[in-house]
Amino acid sequence: MNKIFKMLLLVAIAFSINATAAQSTATHLQQIIKKGTLVLGTSGNMTPMTRSINDGKDAVGFDVDLAEAMAKSMGVELKIKVIAFEKLIPALQNGEIDVIVSNMTITPARNTQVTFVGPYLTSGKCLITKDPTLASLKKEELNNVQNKMVVLKGTTDETFVKVAMPNVEAVTVTTQEEAITMVRDSKVSAMLSEFPICKSITTSNPGEFVSVFSNLTYEPIGIAIAPQNVHLTNWTHNFLTRANQVGLLELLAAKWFK
Repeated sequence: MNKIFKMLLLVAIAFSINATAAQSTATHLQQIIKKGTLVLGTSGNMTPMTRSINDGKDAVGFDVDLAEAMAKSMGVELKIKVIAFEKLIPALQNGEIDVIVSNMTITPARNTQVTFVGPYLTSGKCLITKDPTLASLKKEELNNVQNKMVVLKGTTDETFVKVAMPNVEAVTVTTQEEAITMVRDSKVSAMLSEFPICKSITTSNPGEFVSVFSNLTYEPIGIAIAPQNVHLTNWTHNFLTRANQVGLLELLAAKWFK
């Protein structure tokens, strides 16, 4: 093997190694753009933030429109995966989805598992009930052994009832429709949820329910991203800043919250 051939072979090997290294160090955001798809994880059970349609194969809502705007800004298509709320973070951790946009409150516990960008919305707890007296009570007064409240499984609503109102029995369900039906049929005293959801329910059922919009807690809602995806986190932060400045969030609020 002559010297020139050896040199060419070494150059070819070096080029191959560098190309492989460059491919392996591509950021998650760059991989999303290359494959042309942003995969959204959302629970689909919190109207008007996220509601599943087509037998759970698709979803609509404020959160879905926000994710769609993210995908368009990346120049890719949005793929929606409707996943039970308590399974969203595991799905993000194992790479099944790229982002979570699902009315997810930024909490210290969740923040140990995922990175949050936001908040893009600030909400708070509220009640849906048929009892005007109950709707006007303060948190301490609600903590009554006679009260039974329905909450969505795996949400901060479930934790709030158990921690802040230990005398109240928390009944967990997986869909918003189940919760509304339980209040309607007087199987529970109230449904504990968050401001946009309470507002949507009272608007969709005029005269049937009353609600207290006193914001019992501070609920910052954010976009969840796997902690190792620094580039995607940086991009999402800048996207939200721009979306806020150009009025996109206001437009989405006007569309979904009326």
